[in-house]
Amino acid sequence: METVEPELVRTMPLHAITEMHGEAGLRRRFELEIEGLPPADRLVLIDALALADELHRDDRRTREPYVNHLLRSAIRVLAYYRVDDVDVVAATLLHDSVEDHAAELTGRPASGTDATAEGCRAALAALAERFNPRVASLVGAVTNPPPEPGVDRHEQYREHVAESLAAHPWARVIKASDFTDNGVGLIYTTAERQVPLANKYRPLVPVLRELIARPDTPLDSDVKVHIQEQLDLAEARFAAILD
Repeated sequence: METVEPELVRTMPLHAITEMHGEAGLRRRFELEIEGLPPADRLVLIDALALADELHRDDRRTREPYVNHLLRSAIRVLAYYRVDDVDVVAATLLHDSVEDHAAELTGRPASGTDATAEGCRAALAALAERFNPRVASLVGAVTNPPPEPGVDRHEQYREHVAESLAAHPWARVIKASDFTDNGVGLIYTTAERQVPLANKYRPLVPVLRELIARPDTPLDSDVKVHIQEQLDLAEARFAAILD
């Protein structure tokens, strides 16, 4: 990254940074986005990224390290949504931590009980202790519950998002960025993954449209328009894949 001008990295689309410079490029862009924050806030975000690195160190998203997804999601919140609320950005970096690594958060060996409600509560308590209760609450709001026997998993996912985000306006910001990276970015995943993921994400589009448009969603009007346009793009890509 030494050969890349910081201002060039700052202006590049996030997936272009990923393709050209990989994880190192995204880390550099993240550093640029947080350099103007108060020192105490920067330390919190550095700690959140360090924890995300530790938890997801062996995780992959098809062609890339999983942390790339977390970095893009956090950068999007900072740069495109113009949110510098340190709790929101920290929770964005950690938004998959409880769902994927509840045991590690509580210092327990990984086991088949990690995805239980009890395991999730213990993991959220660990986040609250390391950061604060608001960060834990935001992560909890975007954490999918354990699967319910006999319930369609995609329907359960849609209903959970609708119910949970209705009560947590700031969590909508995190979910919008996560969904943009997953939905609009679906074309960057492998072909065999595109159909099942498009089936998973497509039913969320109308849910997110309504939630983002609500007056209490804490984003500027032009940012809401931008997110709606990203939802349009995601919908078009889902249609191209599925229809």
